[in-house]
Amino acid sequence: MGLLGIFLGLALLIFFAFRGWSVLLLAPIAALVAAVFSGEPLLASWTQTFMGSAADFVAQFFPLFLLGALFGKLMDDSGSVTAIAQYMTTKLGPERAIFSVVLAGAIVTYGGVSLFVAFFVLAPMALALFRTAGIPRRLMPAAIALGTSTFTMSAMPGTPAIQNAIPMPFFGTTPFAAPGLGIMASAIMLGFGLWWLKRAEARARRAGEGFGPQDAAAGNDAANDEIIRERATTAREFDPAEIQKGEHAASAPPIVLAALPLVVVVVVNLLMSFVILPRLDVSFLSQDRWGPTSLSAVGGVWSVIVALTAAILTVLALNFRAAPNLRATMDAGVNASVLPIFSVASLVGFGAVVAATPAFAAVREWVLSIEGGPLVSLAVATNILAALTGSASGGLTIALDALGPTYMKLAADIGLNPELLHRVAVIGSGTLDSLPHNGAVVTMLAVCGTTHKESYLDIVMVAVVSAILALVAVIGVGSLVGSF
Repeated sequence: MGLLGIFLGLALLIFFAFRGWSVLLLAPIAALVAAVFSGEPLLASWTQTFMGSAADFVAQFFPLFLLGALFGKLMDDSGSVTAIAQYMTTKLGPERAIFSVVLAGAIVTYGGVSLFVAFFVLAPMALALFRTAGIPRRLMPAAIALGTSTFTMSAMPGTPAIQNAIPMPFFGTTPFAAPGLGIMASAIMLGFGLWWLKRAEARARRAGEGFGPQDAAAGNDAANDEIIRERATTAREFDPAEIQKGEHAASAPPIVLAALPLVVVVVVNLLMSFVILPRLDVSFLSQDRWGPTSLSAVGGVWSVIVALTAAILTVLALNFRAAPNLRATMDAGVNASVLPIFSVASLVGFGAVVAATPAFAAVREWVLSIEGGPLVSLAVATNILAALTGSASGGLTIALDALGPTYMKLAADIGLNPELLHRVAVIGSGTLDSLPHNGAVVTMLAVCGTTHKESYLDIVMVAVVSAILALVAVIGVGSLVGSF
């Protein structure tokens, strides 16, 4: 009965979330369904297990959601993201339209700009480029996805994406965990994705397929669609409803000033991880008033916090006079973080209730018994949970909350570097999360004015297949030579 309750609760969560119901309501209901079938006390399951785990997630990661959303909004309203996109367009031109879109998306997201901010800036740029180049509109979502939702989210060492931050407290790692393997995985994702898109473009040209209907609806209406909003806020750290709030600068800054905050994110993150934090005396963290905790548990999050804060101050310093309504922009940025953090925290609370049921022991044993060792079983667990929840961050946190300590013990027993666990877990969460119900997929299609029927196959190839190939390569190489 307990397993039936777990599957029934999960089915209810997926079914109604796909139809736009709020996860804030669905997650506790689904958790209570699982608790009922397992004979667990309902009120205690809600107030102690569900809320305790959700609160822990908020306590750990709200600063990253808050600063990430604020930084993205400041970069958008200052015109910096637009300046970078336009620079790519000018330098590469319509003859390299696909590569222009992919590269622009990769630069801004690796620099810390929120995914949905990138969507709404890149879509008009891609529209103009693809129309001029005669490339089918249906390839736009895949090109944007490749640049924004694959290697810069899960593989590139140092990426400030929330998915890359989640394993750090569990494994005591930094944002730069397994850098060599991360670069290798990034090259596989990017290379395969570009190959597929160029192949699709060539086939379309041979078939005489052009850009398509010029009047297809797209763009800003997606930010006001409540169903899209509900799905989107479990997928990434920015509420699309805040995109259109605030005011844009009258003109974009020069490319050097526009890109500088992105450079600050990467450089400060690197310095904090390998130079500053290791030299600090943090013995005070062992005191009860601070947890107690350790630098290995909080250092990775601290690095990203300082990097995003430094980047935000840089944007403000460079664009303070040009900002038409700075307070409105900052209000929209911080507000954009609230619904996503609580939506993902609710998914985490659901996972905690499920993990606390006696029946979950059978699920844990099944996962750990998967042939191929801990790396394979960890990849399978994060894949499945990300796919079911439609959220890489939610699925990853649920998996690590339930199984993280077990994998750390296994790693210690067999001499496996936790950095390898970190990179496998993050890449694994970013594969099957891009199923049709994923909020980022739904939003991207709406912004580009295309449908699942037109564009989803190409999204699967560049965002799912490329990530699975990279994951297999990381597991294979990591198993042979370890982390590097």
